[in-house]
Amino acid sequence: MDIYEKALRVMSELFSEDRQFAMATAEENRPSVRMVDTYYDSGSFYVVTYEQSQKVRELTENPRVSLCRDLYRFDGKAINIGHPLKAGNEEIRDKLIKVFAPWYFAHNNENDDHMCYVKVELETGFFYKDRTGYRVNFQTREAEEFPFEFDILAEP
Repeated sequence: MDIYEKALRVMSELFSEDRQFAMATAEENRPSVRMVDTYYDSGSFYVVTYEQSQKVRELTENPRVSLCRDLYRFDGKAINIGHPLKAGNEEIRDKLIKVFAPWYFAHNNENDDHMCYVKVELETGFFYKDRTGYRVNFQTREAEEFPFEFDILAEP
């Protein structure tokens, strides 16, 4: 297994469940950040949201987004892939319902035409696990691994 494949396996271990990230979008070169629940699958993060939200309006104009959690950080292109019941969304819908089961239907109304999924196609990223850091270029399918010690002290 090469380093890129290993990095993808580690990403699945870390992020293929309900994970909150800060998501940054921009409008007219002005950044906007909010917390979102994400799910990682096959090189992309997914977010369940609403088409008329500020984040979707902003990413429609400028698809460049960043995701950050702790020291993990990713950049990519965000795409509104449409309503959960739209043809082609069946497989990801099944996964999102399962991973977000505690709140999916309590906070989302699939009868609302404005409900949507956002797919963040990753371009670059940094993450770590077990004292190993990974810097990944998803576009060129290259990764670097290196010793990494998380030594930032958090305030209580």
